[in-house]
Amino acid sequence: MFNFEKLETWQEAINFADLVYALTRNFPDQERFGLTNQMRRAAVSILSNLAEGTSRSSRSDFARFVEIATGSLFEVVSQSFIGRRQGFLTEPQFHKLYAAAEKQGKMLSGLRASLLEQRS
Repeated sequence: MFNFEKLETWQEAINFADLVYALTRNFPDQERFGLTNQMRRAAVSILSNLAEGTSRSSRSDFARFVEIATGSLFEVVSQSFIGRRQGFLTEPQFHKLYAAAEKQGKMLSGLRASLLEQRS
């Protein structure tokens, strides 16, 4: 088992990516290389950056990758507003995604704070 697999934040990121994939599955075909691709890539970037961060030799380096993962999370949230406005996401789908993003954001924030605290 790799170190990152033990992280609850990484495990939750997998769940979040699964949700993004499921919710974008019914986006219009013309969005396959547009919004669908953007949202999926950003969701996968969250867990990828967490995994890469665990390989770093310092806590501050790892914290930087958590910060990048947070940026990717914010991308998905921002893009989900477009999905909702364009009618690709229903209100309940949007709210489910938003709530999952809030949970993921809190976990990322807590992990980053923990890493920076331990640095001091």
